[in-house]
Parts: sequence; C-alpha cells; structure tokens
Amino acid sequence: MWAILKKEFKSYFLSPIGYVVIGIFLFVFSIFFYLTAIQTGSVDLGGLYYNTAFYGLLIIVPILTMRMFAEERKTGTEQLILTSPISMIGVVLGKFFAALGVIVTTLLISFMYFFIVRYFGSPNITVTLVTMLGFILVSAASLSIGMFASSITENQIIAGVITIAFLVLSLFIVNFSEIFTNLSIIDFYQKFPSGVISLTDIIGLVSFTGMFIAFTIIVMQRRKLVK
Repeated sequence: MWAILKKEFKSYFLSPIGYVVIGIFLFVFSIFFYLTAIQTGSVDLGGLYYNTAFYGLLIIVPILTMRMFAEERKTGTEQLILTSPISMIGVVLGKFFAALGVIVTTLLISFMYFFIVRYFGSPNITVTLVTMLGFILVSAASLSIGMFASSITENQIIAGVITIAFLVLSLFIVNFSEIFTNLSIIDFYQKFPSGVISLTDIIGLVSFTGMFIAFTIIVMQRRKLVK
C-alpha cells in the first residue's frame, strides 16, 4: 500500500492536478473567508469550513478521483495493477489515501486563516481543529464515492459526472424527506463546525467511506479474476 500511496501522491504534484486542486480549494476558502469572517467581523471559522465542504468538494473530488482507475483502464496500464503482487486492497487504499493526502495538505495550508483571524481576535483553536477533523471525514467519504465511480468506467468524464451526481444527491437528498438523513454526507458534518464531536456522525462518515472503498475493492478484484 505504501508504495502505491507514495507513487500516487507524487503523481499529483508531478502533473498540474495537485496544484490545480490546491489552487481551486484555496480560492473557494478565500471566498468564504471573506463572506463568513471578514464581512461579518466574526472569529468563528465554522462557516468557512462548512461552506467550503458543501461547495468546494463538488469541484475538487471529481478532479482528484476521475483518473484513479478510469485513466489506467483507458491507457492499458491497469494490467500492471491487476498483475502486480500488491493486493487489491493495498492498491485501492493507496490511491485513496494519496488523494486524501492532497486534501489534508490543502487543509493544513488553510490553517493560515486561523492565524489571520487570531491577529484581530481570539478564535477557539479547539473548535477549529474539531471542524477540520469533520472536514477530513467528509472529504474521505466524498473521495470514496469518486473512487468507486472511477472503478466502474474507463471514461474520466463519465467518472467525474457520476461522482458529481452522487455528491449532489447526497448533499440535497435530505431536503426531500427526513428519512434520507442517514444518506446525506453533509448532514453528518452539521455539528463539527460548532466544536461538537458526535460519535454517531463519525461512525456514519467512516461507515459511508468504508462501504464505497469495499465496493471499489470488489469491482477491481472481479476485474483481476477475469483477467
């Protein structure tokens, strides 16, 4: 897994993808920093991370995940994965954590907003860290969906469209009925920006992530057996 993780993480920054993702993410962060902190004079950064998760992940996740398996299948390099001695679990987890690493890197850079606010006020570091923890969990759940979408098609565009459709459905399905609450990723993130760590929300996001990672492993394992 570590070999795949390092290879994939490096590949994001040996191509424009990693820099584009970080650039877009920080642009979205800056917009909501202005709207939720500077314009209102608030030192609460909960709204900054919540809104960035709500809107930013819709853009970032497809960019990070649509090439994971779809590109390799199209170019034929998938054969190397399917015939490598590395287990399919290791391959999938390596790719997943590499993409998550890009988001975590951006999140660490975004900590500069905390220091900017701290210069003018007294933001709560604990609340900020809890909010960032929730952001990572929501990002992980979103990435797992995108990775699964990439595993079922060889077309990157289709993989991206499927990912966006899944995320939009997950984000807004709760608006149709409260019975869909457990299917909404962003609903699990509601309490984190307030500094509240809910075990139920953590389990929900981790379960969501684990489920789609498992689906991806199953899809790729079946392709390996067929080959």
